[in-house]
Amino acid sequence: MAYESLLLDHPDLLSPLARAEDGLARLDERIGRSDRGDGFLLRRDFADAVAACWLEGELVHMEDLVLHDGRLDVRSPSHELTRAHMVLRKRRRIAAEPPDWATGPAGLAALQAREESLAAPLPERPAPPDAAAMPPDEDDRFAEELAEIDAVLARSNRLLAQKGRGGSHAAEAALWPLAPGEAQAQAGEAADFTGPGAASIDALIRDGDRDERGLLADWHARFSSIEASGLPPVLMAFHAWDAWQALQPLERQPWLGNLLVTAFLRKRGKTRHLFSLAAALREIPREQRMSRKASTRCHAFFDAISAGALAGMKEIDRLELAAAQFQRRLRGRRKSSRLPKLAELILSRPIVSAGMIADELKITQRAALNLIGELAPRELTGRGRYRAWAVL
Repeated sequence: MAYESLLLDHPDLLSPLARAEDGLARLDERIGRSDRGDGFLLRRDFADAVAACWLEGELVHMEDLVLHDGRLDVRSPSHELTRAHMVLRKRRRIAAEPPDWATGPAGLAALQAREESLAAPLPERPAPPDAAAMPPDEDDRFAEELAEIDAVLARSNRLLAQKGRGGSHAAEAALWPLAPGEAQAQAGEAADFTGPGAASIDALIRDGDRDERGLLADWHARFSSIEASGLPPVLMAFHAWDAWQALQPLERQPWLGNLLVTAFLRKRGKTRHLFSLAAALREIPREQRMSRKASTRCHAFFDAISAGALAGMKEIDRLELAAAQFQRRLRGRRKSSRLPKLAELILSRPIVSAGMIADELKITQRAALNLIGELAPRELTGRGRYRAWAVL
């Protein structure tokens, strides 16, 4: 088959392939046997989300993503931060589902959803009261102004419930002042944003010439032929990843291909946990990852997996060493002490702050600072107003 010729024409790829297969197996076994395996996976979810945005040219700070995930933002979230959080949620969703879910029709349909609601839809405001129900001494002009405000708020709530389909332009149009008689006419109507207006707005932020469904179907057809080729799992993963990079089916979700490849490795039984492919690819220069030669790209892919597996095992070693140091400080503590929970929190997060500790342990920030002083983890910021700690 066409996929077999790569190894036949380039036998020097056999050694990197063997190293990648061996590294994946060792890392997966280490995660399963280590007491810090669960904490390592939680930390790698954040690292993989940040690396996925980095590969697309977007810089997201790890501390911002951790705080945003805990709903403890210190500033308004940026577009890049929301994209990184979407990658984090998608990765968690894949890890929570069966191994064959992500690459199946139902999984692809769920994962390729353009936008997800970050919060529950806002409740609809009650309709403005009728004029007959108004007290006789109510000022009619004041009532009309209130009706206009209620109409604008109702339209805004309906826009938010549409999962951002119209983008920022539709949001601005919804807040535009209405004519005096137009507000009352639209107050009780349900706005329909699925017509030509929505299509024109959607064309402003998307390439209308791209057939994303057709491209995704083409990739899935190639993926099915790759899966039936009988090649080693890591080599099949490369061909699936390379096909995604060549087609780029989803314009606004290019990072989804890496998640599908890691889900495929778990489906084939090569790993029991999701591998951090984006974080591994970050270690390889772009000139090698995006080379015009297939053999160079394949070699870079294998090297990335080997480097990612080695980095993962080193991180588990650091977490186990930090856990042993924390255990010495926990000796002689009461059973009701919150220090063990604090130690687990620090080991399972890339970074923690006083607000995050207080929120997770249900204590005050002053008590969180006292616990941090007893456990003595490494402080990152060195500032008095905002302090953070981590295990590096």
